[in-house]
Amino acid sequence: MLVGLTGGIGSGKTAAANYFAKLGIDVVDADVASRAVVETGKPALAKIREHFGPDILLSDSTLDRAKLRSIVFADSSERGWLQRLLHPLINDHLQAQIAASSSPYCLLVNPLLLESGQDQWCDEIVVVDVPETIQIERTMARDDNSRSQVESIMAVQMTRKARLKKASKVITNDQDFRFLREQVEALHRELLKT
Repeated sequence: MLVGLTGGIGSGKTAAANYFAKLGIDVVDADVASRAVVETGKPALAKIREHFGPDILLSDSTLDRAKLRSIVFADSSERGWLQRLLHPLINDHLQAQIAASSSPYCLLVNPLLLESGQDQWCDEIVVVDVPETIQIERTMARDDNSRSQVESIMAVQMTRKARLKKASKVITNDQDFRFLREQVEALHRELLKT
């Protein structure tokens, strides 16, 4: 069984996924895959450098992710170019990891699970949900981003209301880590029964 885990930026997807991993569940993460396909020496990194210029790389020849993020969230045509390059590569990477999973179910974590169409791969869709004010506060504190940067990222993600409509299960993450862990453990027990 494949369980998709998603939520807006700053919702706590990573913390929830880490709790599932501690319970022995294989976690396949789209953010990890997106980094793997642009590692030094990978063809995608060369194409990104060719398109955006040499300044898109750091001094160690790795991708300057912060610079790339600021470019693509300011220009939808550049974001579209990058998505057309990376999404097929990321999908291939994810599919290989899912196929190799040996836990009772596999967890696919992607902030854009619903937007990317990867929800079609999943048997269950779990949304980690928080009010938008908390998303903004957490992301500003975690990533040292301005409110406008966080809001521009949120603007390209599915709305909270639309995400919740597509969820088969919801984890509310507006309290502390203990509360989150308890919800993950309860959901885990439920998923083991299916």
